[in-house]
Amino acid sequence: MADEDDKFWYNLRTGQVERGMQTPAPDRAGPFDTAEEAARAPEIIRERSRQWEEDERREDAWGEHSGEDGTDR
Repeated sequence: MADEDDKFWYNLRTGQVERGMQTPAPDRAGPFDTAEEAARAPEIIRERSRQWEEDERREDAWGEHSGEDGTDR
């Protein structure tokens, strides 16, 4: 747990960067290795969400373009 105290967290309510777990879990994002990275949390979260959506779309579309013999149409 001491390792977590050396990490940085982004407070989702206040928009402030905090060192260690000062805020209840539902109100924080992290951990991050640096304060600068934690300050970019909203941007990082948006980018990861966009990537997850793309991955899900790709997985949902898997096999849609294949013929019955397994070749692409």
